[in-house]
Amino acid sequence: MQQRASKSRSTDTSTGTPTTSALRTGLIAGAFASVASSIALAIFGRYEAGSSAAPTNAISHWVWDREALFKKSPSLRHTVLGYAIHHGSATFWAVLYAWLHANRRPVQSVPAALGSAGVAAATACAVDYLATPRRLTPGFEHHLSKSAMAAVYASFAVGLALGCAVANRERQR
Repeated sequence: MQQRASKSRSTDTSTGTPTTSALRTGLIAGAFASVASSIALAIFGRYEAGSSAAPTNAISHWVWDREALFKKSPSLRHTVLGYAIHHGSATFWAVLYAWLHANRRPVQSVPAALGSAGVAAATACAVDYLATPRRLTPGFEHHLSKSAMAAVYASFAVGLALGCAVANRERQR
């Protein structure tokens, strides 16, 4: 019995609890989703606003109010803070997604993973623009068209799915 209990304890600590697993997966997937959507923000910002930094700068309106919406050049004050807020938001959504959906057994197929990540990204978009006070919206809507914003959220979904796949693959090793 003593041997069985110690084996059970070591198994529990190696796999982690569902909450720990979701947190780990979410941190990895959040980083992937944040980078993927930030690349899209920069590309579309350059094309539509004439500045690759403007959409990310706009996110810092959470702290700097409307001033951030007009800043087009990269800066510590706006770009770094905007990215930090964006990364934190992406991580929040990724942890929630991992906790609810991404750590399923059996592992999802690629189309199913992309579909469920797409639903998560669409939910994040809906919350960002329908349920969030205007002061806490992402802000990049001031620089990007609706089609560009859709591409940003699609990039977020691809990053989310890819990040979850990487995290789950690492966990299975």
